[in-house]
Amino acid sequence: MKIWSKEERDDHRSRRNFSVRMSLLFFVVFVVFSAIIIRTASLQFVEAPKLQQEAKERATQDIPLKPVRGTIFSADGAKLAYSEPTQSLYITFEKDFTEGEGLKDRPKLDAALREVLQVFAEKGDSQIANPTFEEWGKPDLLDFDNIYSYGYTARLAKVGLSNEEVAYFKENKNKYKGILTFDVVEETLRRYDPETVAVQTIGYVKKFGSVSGKDSKIDMYKNIAAGLKKQTDEGLMYSRTENVGYFGLEQQYQKELRGKNGYRKIGVNAKNTASGVEEIVPPVKGYDIKSTINKSIQMKTEDAMRQQLAKLPKAISATAVAMEVDTGNVVAMANLPDLDPNVYRTGSISNANAKAVEYAYLNGAIRAKPTNDTGKKAESVVYLGSTIKPLSVLIGLEEGLITPSTYYVDTGIAAYGKGDDKIRNAGSHAYGGMGPSRAIEKSSNTFMVKMIGERFFLRDGAESLNIWDKHMHEFGLGVKTGVDLPGEWAGSADYLKTNEGSGSALSRMVFASFGQKGKYTTMQLAQYTTMLANRGKRMEPHLVSAILDSEGNVVKPIPPKVLDQVSFPDKYWDIIQDGMRTKVDDSFGDFAYKDNFARKTGTSTQDVNGKQVDNGVFIAYAPRENPKLAVAVMVPEGGFGSESAAPIARAIFDAYDEEYGLDGVPKKNQQDTNADAASDGE
Repeated sequence: MKIWSKEERDDHRSRRNFSVRMSLLFFVVFVVFSAIIIRTASLQFVEAPKLQQEAKERATQDIPLKPVRGTIFSADGAKLAYSEPTQSLYITFEKDFTEGEGLKDRPKLDAALREVLQVFAEKGDSQIANPTFEEWGKPDLLDFDNIYSYGYTARLAKVGLSNEEVAYFKENKNKYKGILTFDVVEETLRRYDPETVAVQTIGYVKKFGSVSGKDSKIDMYKNIAAGLKKQTDEGLMYSRTENVGYFGLEQQYQKELRGKNGYRKIGVNAKNTASGVEEIVPPVKGYDIKSTINKSIQMKTEDAMRQQLAKLPKAISATAVAMEVDTGNVVAMANLPDLDPNVYRTGSISNANAKAVEYAYLNGAIRAKPTNDTGKKAESVVYLGSTIKPLSVLIGLEEGLITPSTYYVDTGIAAYGKGDDKIRNAGSHAYGGMGPSRAIEKSSNTFMVKMIGERFFLRDGAESLNIWDKHMHEFGLGVKTGVDLPGEWAGSADYLKTNEGSGSALSRMVFASFGQKGKYTTMQLAQYTTMLANRGKRMEPHLVSAILDSEGNVVKPIPPKVLDQVSFPDKYWDIIQDGMRTKVDDSFGDFAYKDNFARKTGTSTQDVNGKQVDNGVFIAYAPRENPKLAVAVMVPEGGFGSESAAPIARAIFDAYDEEYGLDGVPKKNQQDTNADAASDGE
């Protein structure tokens, strides 16, 4: 065995360590080169398409082109809301004016924009409101501080340019080169029938940005805005300056009316500003909708309402709804006071116009709506008064409180409870002996109090109010009707309120029995009247009968729908119908169906600003057999319903008879036939 010297051992150890280090070095180099090769292959074969797309996206941006909104037609073919071509001005900033050199040039931007406003004032259409400099600075418009905008964003400056404005901005596109450029773009302006047809029912348009913010009360638009970051369909992207439906059918059918936006694919340079247009995809027009509103009937309804309000010393508002008994189609829905909806045509409204329409733009037929800013006038929704009495009698019969043969002597006054509280008939009239049917006809408060309200409470105590409420709901009172409009109100069951001043449970039950403790909308009243006419079917009210494409083809029909149904013996319905014979000769004395229509007047009382006021209410349907149309009218502070509301209903029935025929034969066709026959005879 060889014995190693110390020097040999050190040399061997040194050689061995060197060999290990070299092996480790070669291994590290191998690993590094392997990683580089793998990464290179991955970039080339796996990630290349994705990286190319990202690079492309950094170099281009898609700018939405607003869609062309569909048309809303009346049942008789009139255009109630439509889009017409217009020219809009867009401004693109050529730098970021919020920092660096851009911030130093901000005075130049301000000066240029003020010159543009001066051009608007000198050359613009006087019917189109011009923006102010302060309004321009808001995020929804020019967005000086780039809260929602990038340098490449074309910002809407004005909708509805005049020919002079168009010529000026095209000629001076680059007048402020280095600061901003102009683009004149053909878009659409929303127009409404100049005769102000059912304006609150049709609705209006507003800018998406103004109705989708955190303070918006329209959840649909807030949800759309919240989902835009995840939206992958370019056609469904919303811009803050596009017009969207605001109340009425415009909002209810926003999805169908909107269509799809197109887009411009533009180049974006390193400074994040526009550098040319690469591609344009045109927008897709929205669907049209055919409403059930008949323009002729609607206009005659509104004319009758204006005539009545001119005669009434205290009333300043009125609402009316006419609903087909078999289909649920609403052929007229009128609100006064109304407005010219074209103040909304650009999607923006001036402060002056907003103030002018503050108490007119809401739909008082489906919700409680104030009528002035003093608080001294009744709102649009009032107690039903005696129009509830047909239902009171039905409930009394169904609950076994009365029978078809019940007999009561009406002395004009009725005490209830301990006898200290008394209810009188209108004018304290004493009607003598009566049964349920005559109690409806004569509108006997005392019958309702003694035979129904008090008996109900004595039998069931406070629970009688809940049972009463259940019956109200069955007839569409106190629940939403299902009408295809946003913002419907469910009504107010004041008989269930137990706050101070609401009265005892007995008094609330008594007052409810003759229509003084339930506040419901005119739409609910019309649905209830329809149920009286068709004997228990609660029809869903419709304001749209079909969705149409641009060629007029039906994309989606909207058929009649029965929401639910109550079942009572025929003899109960016969009693109700026989009792609906309230005398209204002043309005219906010469009506072609005067002996063949069911009606009930109502006069409800309420406290307004510390004073008691009388509200006029009226319901009717015609004909009695095979009824076609149900009508409900409310005139707050109108006095007796027979005097204030009934004449409006008469005008509606005449208009419907003319257009469709209460007997199924349109009278206008008969007139045309008679005119042709007379011409042939000559």
